[in-house]
Amino acid sequence: MRKFAVFSGFLGSGKTTTMIALTRYCTAHHGKAAMISNDLGEGVTLADDRLARLSGANASQITDECICFCHDVLTARLNECYDDGCELVVSDIPGFGVGALEHVYHGLSAEYPGQFELAPFTVLIEPRNVALLRENQGGDMAHILRAQLKEADLIVLNKCDLLEDAELEADRAWLASHYPQANVIAISAATGEGLEDLSRSLMQGSASMAHPDIDYDDADLQNAMDQLTEYYLEYVAQVCCNDFDGTEYLADIAGAVQAELRIRNCEIPHMKLLAWEPEGDFGKVDLLGTDRPIEVTRRFARPCTDVAVILNANAACPASVLDGVIRSVVEETSDRYQLELRYFKKECFNLGE
Repeated sequence: MRKFAVFSGFLGSGKTTTMIALTRYCTAHHGKAAMISNDLGEGVTLADDRLARLSGANASQITDECICFCHDVLTARLNECYDDGCELVVSDIPGFGVGALEHVYHGLSAEYPGQFELAPFTVLIEPRNVALLRENQGGDMAHILRAQLKEADLIVLNKCDLLEDAELEADRAWLASHYPQANVIAISAATGEGLEDLSRSLMQGSASMAHPDIDYDDADLQNAMDQLTEYYLEYVAQVCCNDFDGTEYLADIAGAVQAELRIRNCEIPHMKLLAWEPEGDFGKVDLLGTDRPIEVTRRFARPCTDVAVILNANAACPASVLDGVIRSVVEETSDRYQLELRYFKKECFNLGE
């Protein structure tokens, strides 16, 4: 079997966590699986790919270009995975993924007919964003959420462990009634609940290859997408003492960025902070908005020695503002922890440019 699935979904919906959990689950129970992290940064190391490898997933990355427009690179990578014995490969896409159904699925089908079995086009959503849609909130970003869901063959309601049974059923019923073209399943990538349903849906199901009624040139949709800026930063922090708490350091950076962007009336749907030390221990902190608590996804098990850090962020604000905020926060927080920094890579660009 040479199954391939694209995972679309809004920032913070848990695509990476789900791909890691799914890849490991499938490999253990159904057949070897792999995941691809994809983003636009030139020559960057993605936090998603590094996290997946640290977590023991079969992972690789494609950078510099969206898989929507580099089918030759994507096809070569997929063939490498299948030649290595994989039966299922899943990939995310940069930004929001609106249009990936057309560009990836229909593009591969036209250019490489019959070479791959396309699994249901999959869109992840978290309960918070379901609530925004149900209440007709979410501002400009709601246009993106609706477009994503219209493309879906399979809607995955992630983080179901955060909902009571009645809330879960209400969200699932709402999604099914408003997007009847898609199958709706609920999972928790964090706890493993629903991974068997997701595995079966992808391995046994097929893409509908539909052409949903979406105006990809719609002014409101384009305006929402054009607001987004992507940011990448890679550096090493040299620790001066033996009691450095790497987890608190990452959380402090996330908290300070959150506060500064809130002051500037900017929103940050997702910022990932991943750090690891030479011995292999690692920590991860996530910022999922200016009005949500900082999430400590994984704590360092012990005080850190020197750490390597990757920061990936998407924010609805000008590139110059995001660059200035993150750069000053990292410098000030590192000074407070008495760290000596050595930078390797930084990129900051607006998705609409």
